[in-house]
Amino acid sequence: MAVAFGVFGPVTSLLRQAGKVIDTVSKTILIVDDERDLASTVAHAMEQEGWRARVAHDGRTALVLADQQPAPDLVLLDLMLPDLSGTEVCRTLRAQDHTRDMPIVMLTARTDEIDRVVAFEVGADDCVGKPFSIRELVLRIKAILRRAERPEVVGGELRFGRLRMDTSAHQAWVDGEEIPLTALEFRLLSTLVMRRGRVQSRETLLHDVWGHDPGLPTRTVDTHIQRLRKKIGAASAYIETLRGTGYRFRASPDLRD
Repeated sequence: MAVAFGVFGPVTSLLRQAGKVIDTVSKTILIVDDERDLASTVAHAMEQEGWRARVAHDGRTALVLADQQPAPDLVLLDLMLPDLSGTEVCRTLRAQDHTRDMPIVMLTARTDEIDRVVAFEVGADDCVGKPFSIRELVLRIKAILRRAERPEVVGGELRFGRLRMDTSAHQAWVDGEEIPLTALEFRLLSTLVMRRGRVQSRETLLHDVWGHDPGLPTRTVDTHIQRLRKKIGAASAYIETLRGTGYRFRASPDLRD
């Protein structure tokens, strides 16, 4: 299958800002695609950005490489693989504690909307259709890596805009006023905050917050999100609803974005 590659242009391994060189070599990108020429081209682009590139041509190898240190900072995952499907690999990564929070970008040659919906439902952070521009792919990766940075933690407390949380004491404040949350509501909120910028399907939240009780309907998540929004008031705008998919906590506390 022919894939259109964008022009690399002056892509360098070091970013220069205000006369200073910023080294980005610490990032490791795992590329999973059975099209060897495409994988090689993408790997070269990653290395030109100063990132380490790890390549797998099938799903099982991808899972092995995802366990290696340094752990990948992001996974580029093709939907169609010769052994496991990209969705199976994504589900496995999301089910393991040590890989659960890895950002995942799904690559797909399919144009059907249902394929993109499924990609997000199994935990992908973004979905890029083939053929794609290499430069656009790099920019998307940079945006996701920025979002993946953890919220500011000061003195054991998590701070995000108007919201402040103490995970050890199970306390939360909005604009300095303490918000009374149940243990479940606190767990739901902290899960959303720590995965900010990433889509969370109802099924994922049921599994991670409720413990995956098969008897619970997905509507349970909607009900608790509604209650949580009412309680946190001014900070409720940080929780975004993605119709037909699930929820996402904003990547940035600046609501003017």
